Amino acid sequence: MNGRPAGTRGLRLAVDIGGTFVDAIAYDESTGELSLHKAPTTPAAPAEGVADAVGGLVPDLAGVSVFAHGTTLGLNAILQRRGADVGIITNEGFRDLFEIARAAIPTPYMYHFSYAPPAPLVPRRHRVGVPGRTDATGAVVRDLDEDAVREAGRLLVEEAGLTSLAVCYLHSYANPEHERRTAEILRAAYPHVSVSVSSDITREYREYERTSTVTLDAYIRPVLDDYIGALETRLAAAGLSRPLHIMRSGGGAMTAELARRAPLMTVLSGPAGGVIGASYVAREMGWPRVLSFDVGGTSVDACVIEDGAPGEVHEASIDGFPLLIPIYDIRTVGAGGGSIAWMDEGLLKVGPHSAGAVPGPVAYGTGGTEPTVTDAAFTLGYLDADAFLGGEMTVDADAARDAVLSRIGVPLDMDAESAAAGVLRVLLARTVGALREITVERGLDPREFSLLAFGGAGPLLGPMLAREMGIATTVVPQVPAVFSAFGMLMTDLQHEFSATVLSPLTDEALAGLRPLVADFVAEGNSALAGQGVQEQDREFVRVLDVRYRGQEHTLALELGPDDGAEQVLHRFNELHRARHGHAMPEPAQILTLRVRAVGRLPKPSLRPVAEASGPAEPAGKRRAYDVSAGAPADFPVYLRAELRAGHAFAGPAIVEEGTSTTVLFGDQRLSVDHFGQLLITSAPTSDREEER
Repeated sequence: MNGRPAGTRGLRLAVDIGGTFVDAIAYDESTGELSLHKAPTTPAAPAEGVADAVGGLVPDLAGVSVFAHGTTLGLNAILQRRGADVGIITNEGFRDLFEIARAAIPTPYMYHFSYAPPAPLVPRRHRVGVPGRTDATGAVVRDLDEDAVREAGRLLVEEAGLTSLAVCYLHSYANPEHERRTAEILRAAYPHVSVSVSSDITREYREYERTSTVTLDAYIRPVLDDYIGALETRLAAAGLSRPLHIMRSGGGAMTAELARRAPLMTVLSGPAGGVIGASYVAREMGWPRVLSFDVGGTSVDACVIEDGAPGEVHEASIDGFPLLIPIYDIRTVGAGGGSIAWMDEGLLKVGPHSAGAVPGPVAYGTGGTEPTVTDAAFTLGYLDADAFLGGEMTVDADAARDAVLSRIGVPLDMDAESAAAGVLRVLLARTVGALREITVERGLDPREFSLLAFGGAGPLLGPMLAREMGIATTVVPQVPAVFSAFGMLMTDLQHEFSATVLSPLTDEALAGLRPLVADFVAEGNSALAGQGVQEQDREFVRVLDVRYRGQEHTLALELGPDDGAEQVLHRFNELHRARHGHAMPEPAQILTLRVRAVGRLPKPSLRPVAEASGPAEPAGKRRAYDVSAGAPADFPVYLRAELRAGHAFAGPAIVEEGTSTTVLFGDQRLSVDHFGQLLITSAPTSDREEER
């Protein structure tokens, strides 16, 4: 499945930027062929890495029908504090709201008495209050002082030299007119300045969370705008005539034009592609419970998928800043293939800092001097220096081993292999903790799930993780190294509209929501029509966030066209009982109405592979570390391109496919299913001895 496509007619492309590599995948609609290519990430000029990855796969983009793209550029700008200098305009007397926040200590630091909050993203001198107020019903209490808005613009733009502004007023979720008028004044006076408006992003209550959301949008808007503009120019020069689609953090895609107006929606668009792909495979295979396990160069991303649907939340947090946007419930750990192993006062630690693409792992020979997880994998024999990335990349396994020994082994008085095995054990311990957060801590038993392992290092680490957590089956899908990009081929266009309602759950309240639903459907139709989606391909999902009176948190329920309050309350009670073990006699409240507009796009399907006509034959063998025995062993090496449906063998063994390596151990067994996916399970001792 590697190499260039046979042709570019009816070609669908997807590209995902990771911390170390850019992954590109092409699907030829006429032949069903999947092709992939990886190129190093170029942090200084991200569009160059994307152009290199695409150019290595499809030099001429004239025949491309769909181009989907996921990026963590906005996320990295927040984490690395490399966004724009932002100014905030809010109500008079509330300029400190963003800094006061919720006056709470983050849970991980609850007992750290010396904890000091990070410096505010926007300094006080760049926050301005203007007269004007609406109340919680949307009624205007005091008219907006437009002269004060102009003065605020002068202070922030002309005197402070800012190029990005965030506007957030109290209760704008109920009446956004003051925010919209402020934006009109600012854009007319300073057309070169980027203006983000909270009510354009979210129409939900809680002023601090809305302020944080719009501020982060303004913080990354110039970064995303410059990047998307540079990328569109490069792709157009290569022949792309169709709109570029950017992935949304909560699933679905939107055109690049819309992404430039709402960049915060893309902040976790890279990991979202993997979740979409995992959900698609789970639905196609009929697997009721799946854990997606995406291991890239800088992080591990995991998500619970039940009945083909991933967990989704409408409030998340990035580096301590809350976001009120729809987003997949992904747990991220700063521990990937490029994560650095280091000593801290005699203790071995892995991550969260990463060697990334520059300088990269020691084995890459691009300037890295600190050992990484990838270097540990070379030291343990799991990776082949001569076949890395299909032999397209020169690596130095000896340099990796020397770095592991000198930086980790010597301080711990260990040999290189023992030190490298310790690196992977520490990595797994951190990962197990993240997966327990989204399973055990929510009353879910991870042993009832299958683990879908992908990303460059997912197939290598997945079987280890399954052993640690007692998970019966690890699945390595087709094209695991670019599976997040593969998931982007499965996406639809999507927009979500929401508004805080805060009313009792009654038939009268539901009837009162119909005009708002109609407005949201009209907005969705307009957005989808503007992206060329035909009416028959549009779908609208209506959702209510419901809670018991007096509760803070809600549960989401889909609202049918004929549902009454009694039916909604019954479903809410059942869901509350399933999630929390009980239902309550208290009256229920509707907190938020959401309408999701979906534009259906054609998708590639899973294709069967040829059936095996004989036993699988290894292409060679390699000495590697068997974690089940705690000692080195001879690992037969199989080539995935030569495996067929029905092939099966016991571990220890290695399966190579150029861009990814699957490792199973002496107490595990691998079989190949009808679609060429690798299924790794615990192997009874008798089976292992028989196959020997």
